[in-house]
Amino acid sequence: MSIAVHMVDVFASGPLSGNPLAVITGGQALTTAQMQQLTRWFNLSETAFLLPPTQAQADYRVRIFTLDREMPFAGHPTLGSCHAWLSQHGAPRNAGHIVQECGAGLVQIRQEHGRLAFAAPPMLRFGAPTADELDAALRM
Repeated sequence: MSIAVHMVDVFASGPLSGNPLAVITGGQALTTAQMQQLTRWFNLSETAFLLPPTQAQADYRVRIFTLDREMPFAGHPTLGSCHAWLSQHGAPRNAGHIVQECGAGLVQIRQEHGRLAFAAPPMLRFGAPTADELDAALRM
């Protein structure tokens, strides 16, 4: 297995001024545990893994990890992953309109004038937190 690591400077106004993101390509054979281990090793806020899509409407799939867990969606990895995918000669089905598959579902990304913008994915849950969820949030 050969993987590549792309360091992407997201939300940058100049070199080394944004939010760094490691984007891994070629990692289809990695297990979830190995993805988590790589993420901890990079020690960045998030690491994204570009994978082939599992849904026909998607151009690519991304799995997003923080130092301690996988996340269904996050904005900075969404934009950085899309940038890395495009720079690796990814070609969207519809020019200027990319569809990313992630844990939160399909995310629409627009490309205009060299910039990327995404539409918020559908909410995964609604309503007030449970007592256990509220307690966990307060402990953080």
